[in-house]
Amino acid sequence: MSGKALIVGAGSGISASFARVLKREGYGVALAARTPGNVQAFADEIGATTHACDATQPDQVAGLFADLDKAGVELDVVLYNASARAHGPITELDPVEVANSLNISAYGGFLVGQQAAKRMVPRGNGTILFTGASASVKGYPHSTVFGMGKHGLRGLASAMGRELAPQGVHVCHFVIDGGVRNALKGRIEGANDPADKYLDPDAIAETYMHAVKQPRSAWTWEIELRPYGEKY
Repeated sequence: MSGKALIVGAGSGISASFARVLKREGYGVALAARTPGNVQAFADEIGATTHACDATQPDQVAGLFADLDKAGVELDVVLYNASARAHGPITELDPVEVANSLNISAYGGFLVGQQAAKRMVPRGNGTILFTGASASVKGYPHSTVFGMGKHGLRGLASAMGRELAPQGVHVCHFVIDGGVRNALKGRIEGANDPADKYLDPDAIAETYMHAVKQPRSAWTWEIELRPYGEKY
């Protein structure tokens, strides 16, 4: 398999693991982040290109896709992986921080999804993926904003899937129900923790690729993933 893939909101967790799987499967990979220098070493490792993009800014998102067009990159897979939190009691949340978090978690997904769809629909093929969370389907105390953003992203993915599937474009949303292992962020099992306390990002990435490879006669719009010990 070969093709071109773009990851928006690239970092050291799920997106890095998925980028490695894409590379293994023969895809050329582009990584977009607000601070691309943070992923440059990883990009060099897998031969990916890096691009600066604030996904909440329509002009920057449009410019990212336009730059890839000019470089002759015809995208087969696009992953929106960005999100943000504004944690705290509902009575104490800063409205400005709330708006910024919602813009990153949901509005940025719309901007990226729209630009991807504009290119994939005329061709009649392509895959658009969105990284959600347990907050996409259930609320938690002090996590009002994350829940709002992830519910919004899930709604976007559901509607896009219904609209675009008949036009040959597969849209899939992933409910990541649990913490994701990431040594750089201190999320790794300690001596007293049960095995697989955290979701393995490499295992998540394999499931993302499974969605990319699904025959269109049996596409799914959503996949929920959790470590086996996670409580419902």
